[in-house]
Amino acid sequence: MSTVGIIFLVLGIIVLIILCFSVRVIRQSTAVVIERLGKYSRTLQTGVRFIIPFIDRPSKPINLKEIVADFKPQPVITKDNVTMQIDTVVYFQITDPKLYLYGVDRPMSAIENLTATTLRNIVGELELDETLTSRDTVNTKMRQILDEATDPWGIKVNRVELKNILPPRDIQDAMEKQMRAERERREAILRAEGEKRSSILVAEGEKQSKILKAEADKQAEILKAEAEKQAAILNAEAQKIAFINEAQGQAEAIQMIVNAKADSAYITLQGFEALKALANGTATKIIVPSEIQNIAGLLTSVTETITNMPDGDQVSAPSNKAKVTEKKTTAKAKSSEQLSE
Repeated sequence: MSTVGIIFLVLGIIVLIILCFSVRVIRQSTAVVIERLGKYSRTLQTGVRFIIPFIDRPSKPINLKEIVADFKPQPVITKDNVTMQIDTVVYFQITDPKLYLYGVDRPMSAIENLTATTLRNIVGELELDETLTSRDTVNTKMRQILDEATDPWGIKVNRVELKNILPPRDIQDAMEKQMRAERERREAILRAEGEKRSSILVAEGEKQSKILKAEADKQAEILKAEAEKQAAILNAEAQKIAFINEAQGQAEAIQMIVNAKADSAYITLQGFEALKALANGTATKIIVPSEIQNIAGLLTSVTETITNMPDGDQVSAPSNKAKVTEKKTTAKAKSSEQLSE
């Protein structure tokens, strides 16, 4: 090979090397900052880009995707002087590669220190219970503060989360005891509520039972009264019918007596029978009607009738007369006794 050929070969190799250093392929979601002679020149975006070898100096590819930074637990003191360990997770994204590269030295360390100091400032204003229950508030405040502080660095803080909050062991034991006591209190309240509800239901049941029993007794009394009323009505109807029948019988008997044309002697005898019935009673006073005074005349008429009877009948006449006389004497004696009483 001639000298000219060797020179062209060397030049070709040099040109190839220059081309290799001149072409840069920028991947998606990345950016490259170009410094020309030590000064910022431009930012290369995604695609095939050309630079001047040995004059332009590219930086390392800068990731434009959202980055998750999990920082170590930091000791934090609350307002009530409780020291606890809190570790945070920061979600951020590089929005300006130039500011990210030239804004701050070691951006990740700067974000970590800024997060720790901001967390101490926020938690230092809260008590332990508020810190445990106000994570959203702490996250929001930290995100706002970090976003404002990192904006000159070309960084956008999207979210900040408190990953773990670790109180001291004695505080954890106290919290567990408090939680156990709270659960026992809730259990006691629920048990009391259940017993109260049960007592109310039992009382309601007894009340309903008494009401139903009273209603049943009322209905029974009403039915009993109705039955007694019906019985009284039927009894009255029966007595009415009996009285009517008796009155009809008496009326028929009187009509028969009238039809038979009974004389005064029959009426006097009936009065005497009534007097005997009264004398056999328990009354201590008897009022004798004026018609009884005619008994003597009646007895005289009977005696005359017996005297005028045939001889065959006169054998028994003395005995009958004696009986009539005895009855008369007895009746007069009873009448005198009763009148004297």
